[in-house]
Amino acid sequence: MVLTGGTSGIGEATALKLAGMGARLVLVARDPQRIEATLQRLPLGVKHTAHFADLSRLAETKRVAQEIAAAEPHIDVLINNAGVMSAHRQLTADGLELTFATNHLAYFVLTQALLPNLLASAPARIINTASEVHRGARLDFNDLQSEKAYSSYGAYGKSKLANVLFTRELAKRLAGTGVTVNCLHPGVVASRFAQPRNGQGGDPSAASFLASQGIAPEKSADAIVYLASSPDLAQATGQYFNQSRLSTPSEEAQDDTSAKKLWRESEQLAGINYEIGRH
Repeated sequence: MVLTGGTSGIGEATALKLAGMGARLVLVARDPQRIEATLQRLPLGVKHTAHFADLSRLAETKRVAQEIAAAEPHIDVLINNAGVMSAHRQLTADGLELTFATNHLAYFVLTQALLPNLLASAPARIINTASEVHRGARLDFNDLQSEKAYSSYGAYGKSKLANVLFTRELAKRLAGTGVTVNCLHPGVVASRFAQPRNGQGGDPSAASFLASQGIAPEKSADAIVYLASSPDLAQATGQYFNQSRLSTPSEEAQDDTSAKKLWRESEQLAGINYEIGRH
């Protein structure tokens, strides 16, 4: 199983639960010290591995994806979970808005590179961590990088809407392949994703709220583990879950025209081409 953002919060709790069930994990994170600490917490007897990358950077995401694809011919589950929230608009090395690049494009790029491995391992699953914050968000295709107007919650909401739209479109393209893709709102979780990391991102007000009001990461991890492993969901695809409950996303998240347009825009921004199930 490949898991991004697995060194803290929901991701680390998910890693511990999956490893406890006997899964072998391939972790992707940017902090060597944190990833080493997480590996030390995983059960012995299984050779878990780790790859380092800054998923806000296209070149880094493509590099680590190629490394994993070469090292792991069999991938039965991909969990796109890494995320960021930033109080101020920041640009990545590629000139992209940080939240959009990390929360959406990294999912898009990593999944594309690992699809051959997932298809070869079918039945396989892809899980994207989205959020209820997608409700109320709209994508302005003339301003995907939030140059005209920026707010922390606005940019985050748009990135999470993009997660749901990506899940919807990818599920259609993978129909009949044995690879399913679903997304979920993990709950409002007490995690560090709203804290700054190496000078990037960070929203003090959001971090304070999550610390005081968020649920334990272990509770949210249960939902990701459910999507990743439950036999009840063997055929479920293109769905949105509120924790472990099937839910209906916003009208904007069900807009097939927007989903296709986002797909095309993402291909162009990332400089990649999804060959599987193009239409």
